[in-house]
Amino acid sequence: MAGKPLIAWTVETALAATLLERVIVSTESPEIADVARLYGAEVPFLRPTDLAQDDTPGIAPVLHAAQWLADNEGYHPDMIMLLQPTSPLRIPEDIDRAIELIREKRADAIVSVTSAEAHPYWMKQIDGVGRMTDFIKLDQPTDHRQDLPEVYVLNGAIYLARYEVLVEHKTFYTDNTFSLVMPMERSLDIDTPWDLYLADLILKDRLGHEVT
Repeated sequence: MAGKPLIAWTVETALAATLLERVIVSTESPEIADVARLYGAEVPFLRPTDLAQDDTPGIAPVLHAAQWLADNEGYHPDMIMLLQPTSPLRIPEDIDRAIELIREKRADAIVSVTSAEAHPYWMKQIDGVGRMTDFIKLDQPTDHRQDLPEVYVLNGAIYLARYEVLVEHKTFYTDNTFSLVMPMERSLDIDTPWDLYLADLILKDRLGHEVT
C-alpha cells in the first residue's frame, strides 16, 4: 500500500495523534505483530485464533484486549478507540477530534460516518424475474437530491467509547452515541480489491504532494 504494509498507515496515524495514550495492535499473526512493532505500536499479546475468524464479531477483539490489559497490567484507560487497518485514509486530526467530541458532548461513544453517496430513497430492488421495484416506498417521490433528508453511512474509520460503557454494554452503540462526520476523501473502507487499488492510488498521491 504505497510502499508500506497496510497496517502501517493506521499505526503511524495513531502515533501522530496528540490525544492517544497508547497504540496497541491486536493480532493472532506473529508476522503482523512484528510489522506493527516495527512501525511503533505495542503488541503485548497475541490474540487467540478463535477471535480471528471471518465470523468473529468486531467487538470481540476489543473486549479481549481490554480484559487482557486489565488482568495483566491493571490498565483501565478512560476510553478505548478501535482503529481498523482497512481505513488507511484517516488523519491524526480525525482521531483527536473524536476524543474532543466525546468530551464536548459527554457522550458514551463516538462513531465516524460520512455522507451517503447513494441515497436510500433512490435505491431499487430486483425480483426473481428482473423486475425493478423501489427499496423504500415514497408517498411523494422526488428527482431532486436537495429535497431529500441528509443521510450518513458508517465509514469504519473510528470507533470510540468510554471504558466502562464498552465493558458493560459490549458495544459502541448506545442511546448516547454521537457521530463524527468525516469527508468522503478520508472515508474509504477497504473491502474489495478495487478499494485496495483506489486506496493505493490516493496514498501515493498524498505522498507525492507531501514530497513536493
